[in-house]
Amino acid sequence: MRQLRLFCSVAETANLGRTAESLCLTRGAVSQGLKALESQLGVTLFERQAQRVRLNVRGRLLLPLARQMVNRQQCIVSLFQSGASQAPLRLGASLTIGNYLLPTLLSGALSEVALDGAVRLANSAEIQASLARYELDLGMIESDRLHPGLERRHWRDDEMVVIAPPGHPQHGALADWQTLSRETWVIRERRSGSREQFDRHLAPKLTEAHRTLELGSLEAVVRSVRAGLGCSLVSRLACDEALSQGAVSHIEMATPIVRRLYLVWGQGNTALPQVESALTLLMPD
Repeated sequence: MRQLRLFCSVAETANLGRTAESLCLTRGAVSQGLKALESQLGVTLFERQAQRVRLNVRGRLLLPLARQMVNRQQCIVSLFQSGASQAPLRLGASLTIGNYLLPTLLSGALSEVALDGAVRLANSAEIQASLARYELDLGMIESDRLHPGLERRHWRDDEMVVIAPPGHPQHGALADWQTLSRETWVIRERRSGSREQFDRHLAPKLTEAHRTLELGSLEAVVRSVRAGLGCSLVSRLACDEALSQGAVSHIEMATPIVRRLYLVWGQGNTALPQVESALTLLMPD
């Protein structure tokens, strides 16, 4: 386990000296620990380049498994040293869920769950990447694309709505795609759940010449529409207040767009008591 902890740390820092400093060891001790691990496995795990090291193919294969084992050991130590009924939960959420659902959950369904530090908020792809590296125990995402090595459960549904600047001529009417193709579309960054829905449901209906403005924040998207910069497809969770205030227009879709929200975790993580408890609280049925 000591060798695996050294391996994980060096994989993150790509520098023996920085790892030695963070673990209060000498650089020589870190180097010897890595060499002992490589000798035991019979393979090299890093490419050495002057002061830096970089994972090779075998190292990249080992990293998620090593992180999982280190995480399990930390859970065991935390469980018995703290006297708590379970280790803290490392939780991540996509930006839509984190901004509009998570505060209510933390004060309600998840109020009994101890969290390990800050909840990580990022787009769905980034949350899944952290889960695959076993940096998180549980994630809440809005993407239908599942990262290899993860498991998921359908949690709830989320309606996506087309919004436009206030006073838009199509307010309350069915979408006229020829007219909407002349609009600028304010969209989220690639690999986000909202962008995934736009590319799937709206982009094919627009002409190839439609203009886009890409932003990395859902709040920035809604504010940009309010400011008259263009139209967008967003979660109703994000625009409900703006719609009720008349700050943005609502364009009807012939067929409603409803996406699924998922709870996601790394393979085997349901064996962790903190994940099992969170799943039970979030999906009591």
